[in-house]
Amino acid sequence: MFQSFEVTSTPEKGPQRLALLREEIAREGLDGFLVPRADAHQGEYVAPCDARLAWLTGFTGSAGFCATLMDRAGVFVDGRYRTQVKSQVDLAHFTPVDWPETTLADWLRQALPDGGKVGFDPWLHTKGEMDKLAGCGVELVAVDNLVDRIWADRPPRSSGKIMEYPVEFAGETAEDKRKRIAANIKDGGADAAVLTLPDSICWLLNIRGSDIERNPVVQAFAILYTDGRVDLFTDPAKAEGLALDVQPWEAFEPALKALQGVVRIDPDTAPVAASDILQGAGIEVQAKADPCILPKARKNAAEIAGTRAAHLRDGVAMVNFLAWLDDTAPKGGLTEIDVVTKLETFRRDTNALRDISFETICGAGPNGAIIHYRVTKETNREIRKGELLLVDSGGQYLDGTTDITRTIAVGDVGDEEKTCFTRVLQGMIALSRARFPKGLAGRDLDALARYPLWLAGQDYNHGTGHGVGTYLSVHEGPQRISRVSDVPLKAGMILSNEPGYYREGAFGIRIENLIVVQPAPALQGADDREMMAFETLTYVPIDKRLIKAEMLSKGERDWLNTYHAQTFEMLSPLVKGETRDWLTRACAPL
Repeated sequence: MFQSFEVTSTPEKGPQRLALLREEIAREGLDGFLVPRADAHQGEYVAPCDARLAWLTGFTGSAGFCATLMDRAGVFVDGRYRTQVKSQVDLAHFTPVDWPETTLADWLRQALPDGGKVGFDPWLHTKGEMDKLAGCGVELVAVDNLVDRIWADRPPRSSGKIMEYPVEFAGETAEDKRKRIAANIKDGGADAAVLTLPDSICWLLNIRGSDIERNPVVQAFAILYTDGRVDLFTDPAKAEGLALDVQPWEAFEPALKALQGVVRIDPDTAPVAASDILQGAGIEVQAKADPCILPKARKNAAEIAGTRAAHLRDGVAMVNFLAWLDDTAPKGGLTEIDVVTKLETFRRDTNALRDISFETICGAGPNGAIIHYRVTKETNREIRKGELLLVDSGGQYLDGTTDITRTIAVGDVGDEEKTCFTRVLQGMIALSRARFPKGLAGRDLDALARYPLWLAGQDYNHGTGHGVGTYLSVHEGPQRISRVSDVPLKAGMILSNEPGYYREGAFGIRIENLIVVQPAPALQGADDREMMAFETLTYVPIDKRLIKAEMLSKGERDWLNTYHAQTFEMLSPLVKGETRDWLTRACAPL
């Protein structure tokens, strides 16, 4: 299915829907209601039936929430969406709030100084979330979802079929995974674990689905017991023909109440409703991380090999695309939608693409400064000479998930754009070359990618890297390269390396490769400290026309030339004709 360019944001309907929601708030005797982006599974991407935040406000970003009171409605967004939100919501009725700089607790304290009652749907918020609101001065009341009451044409829940994921790509049977994770649960002192994250469940059972567009997951809940048994809760019709014991959604709550012993549940990912059900049944709850998260993040040899193969295939599609773009864009008449459609066509020509891994970000000129820009028929912009074009895209293949960003010069661009691009490149190279002691977390490395920008008084309002799954979610936890990530980086973790720089109303720059954590090669004369390093997975040329070579150190120049030599060696046998000629020029030494 090709990407749609229809407008999904409806800011003009926001005021009417806000008024209806306030009627329900008053009917419940409340002073407000929280509307999160998340669904009951706390995924970054949600099905149309769960897109409550977008339906109410018009804001379509992948993170945020709305705190709706009777006299104000705050839309909380992080640095990635502060430009986007201003164009998607009715600013006369919704007020963007810089989050997490302003916490919800502080905002509620200021907005309701005399206290009050604020409702929330306990299936859409985690216990960790609600604990952070303790002491905010208001009473938090669990209620049925008030948005669902007024959403007359709410789409139905997805019923996509479940597929078995081949063990040749998974690298481990589902039975072995269940036994391994069950032993971990038992060793941790629990008798069962409640799983609510779809990608955890899919990884554990070696299954995939189509419940969330662009993410091959099955929306489900599960209970894993210490003997390796699993109870799976979703729509049984999804599993017809498969050797899976599936119970319907409505069986989940009774199953929770029937559990015995100590039950492990993740306070940061499971809905608070699940914890409340367990505690209400007198069951001892062990608040501990989802036991699948870390093992899933540490890819085995088969998953890494598959991901390398997926990137090689995807690299061929990208090179064909970039060669076409360089030939076509300077002639004029090309739009952002043309570029997105053509890129997806090149990926589909591999005959291996299952789907794109997220909605392609293609921002020309000032649209590139909108960090998660999504082109629509209304915003579609012609690509003009003298501008930068930022293209962030990826593919879902059975053997791996890709995510790559390239910023391209269309004709001659200004000196300032080149200077900023070179600083971003220096940051990306610094992280690519990093060696670091075992046990360090993403927060310890994040500054490496920012330092060249910091020297110039510049920065970017997003993390430097996110985890990536294997034919699963393109954004995966717990690994991140970010100021706030305290999760140690371990061998096998796949992450993005994507520093950027954005000048609102002018241009945007981002360069992104995927990398995998590996033990670092030994160095002569080094001590016996165990060190880690990154292996680059993405091999696609970086636009040398945007690089100010005099700004690069010898080490940076050598890294870039080696990277391009490796790119040519890997991709040149797989392309021909004019594309191969283009690749030869693009990979020539700087």
